[in-house]
Amino acid sequence: MTSLAAHFYPLALLLPALVGSVGQRASVEEPRGGAVAHAAPEQSSPALGLRADDSAAALRVLEGAHSPPPQNQVRIDSRVIVRISPSPEAQRERMLAALPRRQLRTAYDEVDHGECVAIEQIAGVEPAADDRLLLFLRDRRVLAAALERSCSARAFYSGFYVERNQDGQLCVARDRLQSRSGASCQVEEIHRLVAVRD
Repeated sequence: MTSLAAHFYPLALLLPALVGSVGQRASVEEPRGGAVAHAAPEQSSPALGLRADDSAAALRVLEGAHSPPPQNQVRIDSRVIVRISPSPEAQRERMLAALPRRQLRTAYDEVDHGECVAIEQIAGVEPAADDRLLLFLRDRRVLAAALERSCSARAFYSGFYVERNQDGQLCVARDRLQSRSGASCQVEEIHRLVAVRD
């Protein structure tokens, strides 16, 4: 019985609006004899105690019930920024002294290293020449990273920041070093320093 009442409930909501519109048309029609009838506006309340505004509002509620709920999307991005700071002076001197050397070697030469170095291996950094940064590794090796020509190594006196990639490597022509002063430079070459004879 309740399901039958549920089927007729929307019709019951529409009935007052239909009765009101039929009653208004009947009051303004002229009689067939040609005399104009001036009937007073009907003040009676519509059936079921509902006004036309109420039935329209009920219809809007029913229409809104069938519309799908709004869908919201959330996107989460994450990235890791690694800071490489200068190593203490005593540690730098120990690392430079521990480089493999031959007799009477007082200078250093750059040899090929490859295009990438693991970020976790970098223990410290120090600006060297105009466009060179010395990278001190945890295994006591020292690398020279050449920056692009428009960059000065002095901008990295307090270290640098680099965004960590999925492979965890700092690579040539891919990663950019950010200094605390706002400089942004790309690494163009990475060489390994070895002690050589004068």
